Formats: sequence, C-alpha cells, structure tokens
Amino acid sequence: MGIRGGVESAQEVLDPVDVRLAARLAELRAEQGWSLGELAERSGVSRSTLSRAERAETSPTAALLNRLCHVYGRTMSQLLSEVEAEPVTVVRAADQAIWEDKTSGFVRRSVSPPATGLRGEVIEGRLAAGADIAYYGPSVPGLEQHIWILAGTLQVTDRGVEHELGVGDCLRMRVWGPTRFRCPGPDDVRYTLMVVEP
Repeated sequence: MGIRGGVESAQEVLDPVDVRLAARLAELRAEQGWSLGELAERSGVSRSTLSRAERAETSPTAALLNRLCHVYGRTMSQLLSEVEAEPVTVVRAADQAIWEDKTSGFVRRSVSPPATGLRGEVIEGRLAAGADIAYYGPSVPGLEQHIWILAGTLQVTDRGVEHELGVGDCLRMRVWGPTRFRCPGPDDVRYTLMVVEP
C-alpha cells in the first residue's frame, strides 16, 4: 500500500490510500471552517494545489504534507495513520505503509503500527542520491527527532547548522524551524527516524 507522487492520469487506478488521504485533508479543512483561500493563506500553498490534493487529482509531496501538518498541528505520521485501516499493535514488514514522493526522491516507510494518542513513532526514510528536501518547519513545534543512518550519507541542516551523517551516526534534534535533508551521494541514503512529540 502506498501513495504515489505526481499527477494521476485518467487511465490510472487511484491508490485507496491516496483517496482516503484526499478525503481526510478535505475533512480537516471543513473541521476548521476554512475556505480553500483561508487554508492557502495559512499554509502558503496555492488554492489550486490544495484543491487538487483534496480531490485526489494529485498525490501531495512531502513538503506539501509538511506544511498542512504544521497548519493542522499534527505529525505526518498522525495524518497518515488517520487514513490507514483499523489500528493494530503489530504491523508486519510487508504491511507497513510506504509513501513515496517521486518528485523529490523520498520514500517513507511507517515502521510503527499506526496509533492515536501515542507520542513516539519510528519511520524508515530513503533519499535518492542528489535528493534535496527543504521543510518549512515542524508539523508540531518542538518536535524531537532522532536520525540514525543505516546506509549512505545524509546532510541535515537545522537552525543554520549542517550535520553530515555517515553510517551508524545518530543526530538528535528538537525542531523549531526550517530544516533541510540532502543526500550528497554517490549512493542513496537509508535512515531510521524516531519522532517524539513534545
């Protein structure tokens, strides 16, 4: 199960997770009583992009989901867990939700079983060589992240400081503002990300 990047053509069958995610994004905006214009102002994302994401005409990028999570005050994993099936305590490797942003070369595997009300989660991230993702800010201010490198090299910039991480290195940071994740290559990077809400 996964979310594909890019625009869906009329011939492609929409991924059920894409459809549920689109519906959940529309629900969240409705719960706040916001128009598309108001959400565009709060998120810095154009009305047309928001509209297409809510109608499942496009699979949102990691950067777009990050901005929306920030506005709605939830982590990306919380948002994605809201569109998963019934929560379980064990999730087998073959059943872990994979979300892919083909535009940026980012693949995200939700390792922890989806659950509401818990503050910690484990994620596996993969970035293609040359991938460079800038995040507007944390979905929840003060979010604690532990980034442990399993393969390759990752450059993480937080508060203007760049950390170059190699295999076995682990960076712990509390995120308050913009961050940047870059894979300088020559190989892809694979890392474990542990996220703890404040």
